[in-house]
Amino acid sequence: METLLEIKDLYVWYKVFGGFLKVLDGLNLNVRSGERVGVVGESGCGKTTTAKSILRILPEKDFQIPKGEILFKGEDILRMRADQLQKVRSSGIAMIFQDPTAALNPVFTIGSQLFDVIHFASSNDHAKHERTKNRLKRVAISALKDVSMPDQERLLGNYPIQLSGGMRQRVCISMALTASRDLLIADEPGTSLDVTIQDQILRLLRELVAKQNTSILLITHSLGVAREMTDRIYVMYAGTTIETAKSRDLFKNPLHPYTVGLLSSVPRLSGGGIARGIPGRIPDYLNPPTGCRFHPRCLSVMPICSEQKPSFVELGDEHSVACFHYSKE
Repeated sequence: METLLEIKDLYVWYKVFGGFLKVLDGLNLNVRSGERVGVVGESGCGKTTTAKSILRILPEKDFQIPKGEILFKGEDILRMRADQLQKVRSSGIAMIFQDPTAALNPVFTIGSQLFDVIHFASSNDHAKHERTKNRLKRVAISALKDVSMPDQERLLGNYPIQLSGGMRQRVCISMALTASRDLLIADEPGTSLDVTIQDQILRLLRELVAKQNTSILLITHSLGVAREMTDRIYVMYAGTTIETAKSRDLFKNPLHPYTVGLLSSVPRLSGGGIARGIPGRIPDYLNPPTGCRFHPRCLSVMPICSEQKPSFVELGDEHSVACFHYSKE
């Protein structure tokens, strides 16, 4: 399959009072056309920073990108002009944010916000003369139907505060999929929802993505969601990817010590005692560890781990790991 999105050696630093938080540390990731890719890792590992970097929506005065490329269809998003970036955002890449309450403007109606999204999404097509109020309403109602929202016409006049969390997330999904997109970034879309509504949202997302043949980059801290929803998974730790494999292979044969610890931390319905978990915590990004960032917490650490950053080693069918235990040198 053709590569749609490719992140190469990306570094992102946040400016704070004490200096720079070196959050992303040489991140590498790719998504192919029609592929469902998951990004998993504990809170604070840089998953959301990665998603926001792709669309360049990080606050420019507060962060720096000293190195790296984000290639979308072969063009570097980090070096695009404003008009090129607007085209990517309106018709190339869509994003569903983690918190639907924060993603929707509380002072505008659902209809007003949907109309704006549809208007800008259609500004790149050949039917500009059709962008009438009736057309916007028709497309908005159809988008709400696609996400199984009841009484769509009435909902257009409602404000976000009048909707439940699940309904707000469905509205956000409908906004992301009002126009045909090449890539959908879903940043933990079920985090603020209860498990039954989360399951409905994820099923809906899977059906809509399959229907439109859209690639998806699913960011989640839930390994169960990643296993069910994706074809391939990247495991992130402290700002970099440390293992990638097809979903079934990763769960069957995890290789990196962090991945092994992450999977062993998941409670099992069959019981088996309390998980040992992973000792320690995510490192301080102001003064991150040298070499492999996981080495202070790793139970299999070697002297070289604190001296050099490991490179990815290909060990099978799309299964790669960044760990000196698997280095061929």
